[in-house]
Amino acid sequence: MPRDIRVKICGLTEARDVAAAVAAGAAYVGFVFFAKSPRHVDAEAARALALDVPPGVAKVALTVNADDAALDALCARVPLDMLQLHGDESPARVSEVKARHGLPVMKAIGIGGDSDLAQIDLYAGVADQLLIDARPPPDATRPGGNATAFDWGLIEGRDWPLPWLLAGGLTPDTVAEAVQRTGARQVDVSSGVEAAPGRKDPDLIRAFIAAARGAEG
Repeated sequence: MPRDIRVKICGLTEARDVAAAVAAGAAYVGFVFFAKSPRHVDAEAARALALDVPPGVAKVALTVNADDAALDALCARVPLDMLQLHGDESPARVSEVKARHGLPVMKAIGIGGDSDLAQIDLYAGVADQLLIDARPPPDATRPGGNATAFDWGLIEGRDWPLPWLLAGGLTPDTVAEAVQRTGARQVDVSSGVEAAPGRKDPDLIRAFIAAARGAEG
């Protein structure tokens, strides 16, 4: 039977792609606020996109080591449901952000080997959700969206006491296997549904969500 997989489409920059994600059944839509990313949007653009998202679909802001002033300005301008911290934020910083803004916080954790798994337990006690991503390559200029997967065997059979999303190089062709191997109930994609860096493909968005939902548990 198909599993009830929740999908996050991240790095959206155009209204047509937000509409495609919503129509295809995405549970989350993500907006990137990081200047080095080809998916970066400013607060005004994100506000316009977010206002078209219907209730029931979570609007997530991806930030990287953002300070209080930046987060204050962002939350004041863009109607958000969740903050995604994708930098080197400490567990204490996660708690600070939650307390200051009153929004759920998703913390991204890069996995490259067994030694990285301890970070998951460290943040599980303070974050509302975790995003288990691939550790960026050494020469990467951004912490995510690098079309890089990690060894799913590292988390196969594991579970944590809070919701989590699997990320890292997923595509419409690989997401079903990823779900089957890891037991993930939520998945995140950005580069895997693009025609070019920063340019989403609505057909790939639809194909990804269909493949994820069709994965056999």
